Amino acid sequence: METSALASERIKNWQALAVFSADPLSSVAYATEEILLVLVLAGATAVHYLLPVSLSIVVLLFMVVLSYRQAILAYPTGGGGYAVSLHELGVWAGLVAGAALLIDYVLTVAVSVSAGAAAITSAWPFLHGHQVGLGIAAVTLITLINLRGVRESGIVFAIPTYFFIVTFGILICTGLYKFITGNIHWASPLPAFPLTGLTPFLLLRAFAAGCTALTGVETISNGVRSFYPPETLNARTTMLWMGGLLAFLFGGISFLATALGIVPRPAETVVSQLAATVAGRGLLYYLVQVSTALILFLAANSAFNGFPRLAAAMATDRFLPRFLSFLGDRLVYSHGIFFLGLTAAGLIIGFHARTHALIPLYAVGVFTTFTLCQYGVLRHWLKERHPGWWWNSVITGLGGTATLVATSIIAAAKFLEGAWIVILLVSAVVWASFSVYRHYRDIAEELRLQQPPAYPAVGEPLIIVPVAGVHRGVIKTLAYARSLSQRVVAVHVAADPEVTQKVMARWEQYIPDFPLTVLPSPYRSVYKPLLHFIDEAQARAAAKHTFVMVLLPEFVPRKWWHYFLHNQTGLKLQTLLLLRKDVLVAGVPFHLRR
Repeated sequence: METSALASERIKNWQALAVFSADPLSSVAYATEEILLVLVLAGATAVHYLLPVSLSIVVLLFMVVLSYRQAILAYPTGGGGYAVSLHELGVWAGLVAGAALLIDYVLTVAVSVSAGAAAITSAWPFLHGHQVGLGIAAVTLITLINLRGVRESGIVFAIPTYFFIVTFGILICTGLYKFITGNIHWASPLPAFPLTGLTPFLLLRAFAAGCTALTGVETISNGVRSFYPPETLNARTTMLWMGGLLAFLFGGISFLATALGIVPRPAETVVSQLAATVAGRGLLYYLVQVSTALILFLAANSAFNGFPRLAAAMATDRFLPRFLSFLGDRLVYSHGIFFLGLTAAGLIIGFHARTHALIPLYAVGVFTTFTLCQYGVLRHWLKERHPGWWWNSVITGLGGTATLVATSIIAAAKFLEGAWIVILLVSAVVWASFSVYRHYRDIAEELRLQQPPAYPAVGEPLIIVPVAGVHRGVIKTLAYARSLSQRVVAVHVAADPEVTQKVMARWEQYIPDFPLTVLPSPYRSVYKPLLHFIDEAQARAAAKHTFVMVLLPEFVPRKWWHYFLHNQTGLKLQTLLLLRKDVLVAGVPFHLRR
């Protein structure tokens, strides 16, 4: 696609809801279950605390959504938590926010796809044990779809996202109707476990587990430029839609799970149990399971939209390799998409697609970014004082304080469960990013022109032509070398005495007017004697203010697989010579016709 087509690669609000909101919406499928997995440690009757824990998370959700709407208003060009933290709180805060988000996006793909595989095996038990294969297939498919472009992926992902919203909406409304009409009653307390283990810390652990429902909320703020104009208004509107839908779905599932007294089971998800109880194992049940699997697989799409854009922004700021900022043929950041797909697939394989093993790594990074972003936006409003700054400051200040408390709770509750790994990974990415920045800074400093250049006088180069045999490719290389310089040396390494005798005999027969230098090699090494000869020549050339050039005869076969039939000595030698200072290397190709 031409670069001029970039403006047409915008998406409407209904498409953006599918592209950017699949991750937070999909968390409905496992967030309630993660809370219950903690609460049941205090006994089955502790599940009645699910509802207050879920309500506190819904309140936090609205505070985060309102704060990020302010972030979009303050930074309409996008960038999310990384851009805000970098410009308002400094380099280190920006790097922490960026590193935490990058790691969270990778975990988003791994967790969502693993949960989708669990939903499939819950509905069709004969697939149990194939979760890793299902996950790898899903990641591959999503990667290929995203490489097609933003607008096309938006159309593809809109159908399953809205299918999920509709089926879950019907499920929740059916359950609420049956509850109101008396067909569902509050579950009697299950026998007989005293709540001696229900401590405040356990409730905080349950809250921390349920905060996975908020992951991905920031993705819209990273992709503001993907919206049709007015971009800011459309992005803020979509953010509000996403927050309302997420609150309804997550709150509805938690309410019904509490009313039905559902507890986690090893081979069946909480959503599967709830759908079977409310609607029976009929059509609606299987529609819910299919839509759950689809949204969980495709929730990774939010990360596939957020990760490449964030990586491109950090690469543009020289904190990541520059190739991550290049737009591919389809006007997408294809390098970032490939990297995300490979890393997530590695996690799925490493953790055997077990959602509960990945969840403890999940929320620490994203809540750290939430906090930094909101305090960055607060500083922006206090500094700029645009109309309405006071009210905006109150919203972002409250949101930042709430997420700071939540971050502390999550870090403390999940530290020993694996959160320490994320903290180490964030630190490692921050260190690596600053090292990349320092590398680019040093290169720019060394290449900078301080004054108009004075071209130094350079003598005629010494050209060395390594010779393994006597053939038409060598003749062509020698002819080209003589056109560049009168100082040409042909060199043969005597690694095999019989081969050397044949080479010398053919040299005398076909090229008698050109001297051939033979280098002894008693240990049969081709590279060491040649490199030693080139180093000595380079030292003499440096004293005469000239340079050494090595021309390598190369033949190019007609079929690509023919390359594997040859030892690629020239390619290896070229790689070794690239490390030599002031030695130029070039290949002279001879194209084979047969």
